[in-house]
Amino acid sequence: MRGMRSDFNPNQKIDWSVVRQVVPYIFEFRSRVALALACLVAAKLASIGMPFVLKQIVDNLNGQFDAQASSGLDSKTAMALSVPIALLIAYGFIRLANSVLGEIRDTLFGRVTERAMRRIGLRVFEHLHQLDLAFHLNRRTGGLSRDIERGVSGINFLMRFLVFNIVPTFLELFLVMGILWQQYSISFALIVLASVVAYVWYSKSITDWRTKFIREANEADNTSTTRAVDSLLNFETVKYFTNEQFEANRYDGALASWEQAKRKNRLSLFALNAGQALIIALSMTAMLSLAAYEVTQQRMTIGDFVLVNAFMMQIFMPLNFLGFVYREIKSSLTNIERMFDLLKVESSVPDKSNADLNLITGRIHFEHVDFAYDAQRPILKSLSIEIGPGERIAIVGRSGSGKSTIARLLFRFYDVSSGSIRIDEQDIRDVSLHSLRDAIGVVPQDTVLFNDSLLENVRYGCPTATDQEVEKAIELAHLKEFVTSLPSGLQTHVGERGLKL
Repeated sequence: MRGMRSDFNPNQKIDWSVVRQVVPYIFEFRSRVALALACLVAAKLASIGMPFVLKQIVDNLNGQFDAQASSGLDSKTAMALSVPIALLIAYGFIRLANSVLGEIRDTLFGRVTERAMRRIGLRVFEHLHQLDLAFHLNRRTGGLSRDIERGVSGINFLMRFLVFNIVPTFLELFLVMGILWQQYSISFALIVLASVVAYVWYSKSITDWRTKFIREANEADNTSTTRAVDSLLNFETVKYFTNEQFEANRYDGALASWEQAKRKNRLSLFALNAGQALIIALSMTAMLSLAAYEVTQQRMTIGDFVLVNAFMMQIFMPLNFLGFVYREIKSSLTNIERMFDLLKVESSVPDKSNADLNLITGRIHFEHVDFAYDAQRPILKSLSIEIGPGERIAIVGRSGSGKSTIARLLFRFYDVSSGSIRIDEQDIRDVSLHSLRDAIGVVPQDTVLFNDSLLENVRYGCPTATDQEVEKAIELAHLKEFVTSLPSGLQTHVGERGLKL
């Protein structure tokens, strides 16, 4: 796989295998995960217990009001005497426990997700630095950064909601169906089952259809971001050619594609939400109608009616949220898939990390080297050069003749098509990239500076150097007078690519 998504297909199916790549990061903190799951179970038991306490409160109040009507007691006195204070306190305590347990669960699991985001983000970053120059010459920096940003955020959402929402919601649904069947009749359980099946089927079908619009929106977002970053990085060139309007038109064209993709996404979301609302309304109506009929037949109490209503609300609140979670998980998987695609990209310059270069004299030998960036256009043909220790050579030639290519091949940004390059009779393809590049000092034709201070840019060649060593290097490079003339001296910030200088 040589590049990023040149074969972009909005209808491509979600690769659920990415979940398997994320799961191992969850178990780095096993004790935290276990405690979080314990809080989850306790919170679910508390939420199921609340409707039963509410039923007892309503039935007690209803019974006392009936007694009041027959005895003629003052209503306030009867209320004070009859309200089941203990049940009200219990109801408040259970509701508080449900909320607190949920907060503890999220706090415990927060570190798990944050560490996973850190680990995976670092893994992708390190992998990008291991890829060959060909990949980085073809990359789209703005789109690439957006893929990583959305992918890491998607991991956070996926880990939190897959573990703490989807599985617990279905567990609660089955418990509620069992309770309704055992306490009342199978009709109540069947209404819940039919509602859940219809809701899940509809949500999945429409969300799968919507995924292509999410992909289109992401692709358009990447394109517009890439265009903006590319234009801003080349700010001076845009000004030299007075092409501000040209750049604005190109950026607006990319934004127009994004706008169209987001409109499709929004309309498809409306279809999903409307259908889900209809299923919920029909289910609630059917369940409460059946409960009301049972009350009129005196097979259920008013408290039972309230219990059924509370259970239906408890079911559809997480179920409605489940629709959102499923949509977002699909979206997150799409984003994670894009990020993990980066990890599938393989370098065309393989590394032998366990074989270091044994530098003796530094003799370099190019032997019958052939190389071409494109098979249709050879650059080097049977090039043979031998450079002895301490020897200085100059390579001259017209633009495009391969001067820079020779340096790139020595540094193994690319591998030769045929022939070999040896240092002290060691083929550079048989040694680690780190040991090879660590032995070569390079002064590039175009010196690129990081958006940091002059001090840190000079120190970049040796990150462990002291300030005194940096100042010595500046003096040896005959830059001391120039640095001293700057108002902030070594603390001068150079801007992106050193444009401030």
